[in-house]
Order: sequence, then C-alpha cells, then structure tokens
Amino acid sequence: MTIDKRMEAALNEQIKWELYSSYLYLSMSSWYESAGLKGFANWEFIQAQEEKDHAMKIFRYVISRGGRVILHPIDAPPSEWASPLDAFQVSLEHEQKVTSMINNLVDLSIDLKDHATHNMLQWFVDEQIEEEEDAGEIVDKLRMIEEGGGKQMLFMLDKELGTRVYTPLQPGMAPGQQ
Repeated sequence: MTIDKRMEAALNEQIKWELYSSYLYLSMSSWYESAGLKGFANWEFIQAQEEKDHAMKIFRYVISRGGRVILHPIDAPPSEWASPLDAFQVSLEHEQKVTSMINNLVDLSIDLKDHATHNMLQWFVDEQIEEEEDAGEIVDKLRMIEEGGGKQMLFMLDKELGTRVYTPLQPGMAPGQQ
C-alpha cells in the first residue's frame, strides 16, 4: 500500500525540521568550540548527527512506503547565544516544538487510519521524551551554575558533556539504545 499523499507531504516537512535540528546543533557546536567549551561542542555535534539520523529514518520510511521524498529549503540557524544556558534553553524549546510536530504527525496518522506510519512514529514519540529530558537536565544544571556554582562547575559540566559518544542509529533500535 502506498503512503497517503497528505502523510507523505507531512513527513517530507518533518524531514526538513529534523535536518534543521541538525543544522541548529551543528551551529551550537561551532559556537561552543569558539567559546573554548569543547565538551559542550562535542555534545552538540553528536546531537547534530543524531538529528540527521532521525531525518534519514523518516526518509527511508517514506521511500519504503512507495512515497517520494522532496527536500525543502532549510533556514539558517542562529549562530550566537548569550551564554551556555541561553543556548540550551533554545535547544529545549526547539525539542518541545519538534515534540509538537511529532504529535501532529501521530494525529494525522490516526485520522488517516495509517497504522504503519502510526507504528513508525511511536519511535519518535519515545525519542522526544528522551530529547526533552536530556536538554532539560542540562538547563537545570546550567541554572544552578549561573546561580552561584561558578566557573569550576561549568568546566566540570563541560568535561561531563565531553564524554558523550555517538552511536549510529540502527534499524529497529529503540530510543536510548543508540
């Protein structure tokens, strides 16, 4: 069965937003590098890679359902932030926006009685819980640092974020297993 044209168009739009997410986090990685926060830069670089994986998961799904992927223009992301806290607040707000987009796709799949797409999207529903949780935890830590933790705590967090390792997304992998 071929994918419904409305779902195909919506998934193509989501591919754009997943790729924009990758651009955003790559931009943040560059900004952190320029600020001397290599651990933060590493964390965001890996985040950018994961977002590209998410786009490709949808890309391959659309094709597997007999649809066609049409790539849309991607806006340039910001390149400056006031502080690490500001950048991570932007990350958290962006992930909340992506969660809303995924929820809209799930709603559309239900309206169209598209069980295959609904099933595929459940991976993204779970993934967004993890994405928001990760960004939220770092925002909380950065708030504590700004409220009196000092530069030593910032450098400790930088070291912690530098330990993140990229694991390519494998077909069938659940969020948190990557």
